[in-house]
Amino acid sequence: MTEHVPRRASLEVLRAEASDELAVLIQERLRAGEDPWEFMEDLPSVDELVVYLLRADNIAANDGVRPNETRHYRVLRQIAIEYPELTPAVWGLLGERNRYRRWDPTVAS
Repeated sequence: MTEHVPRRASLEVLRAEASDELAVLIQERLRAGEDPWEFMEDLPSVDELVVYLLRADNIAANDGVRPNETRHYRVLRQIAIEYPELTPAVWGLLGERNRYRRWDPTVAS
């Protein structure tokens, strides 16, 4: 059963927060001397960051317990239902195309 987590903000606000976070991540890596041609593909898109912000809210609502693969799928599917504009990002995160990304929680370390 997927717990319902109250909507925290409008999608516009969530995207603005995620955009700010992405800018900080880019700035930190640039200041560390990394080549943007090397790391930009490793970074999530704004909508992917929004999905992970919402997923983090769900984890917090579940006493901080990281979801197993089945619950991860259900949580992301619920996000797509509640925020239809995020559906492409959700299904992309559930698909195989992001397996190489280090920040993807479904990638085994």
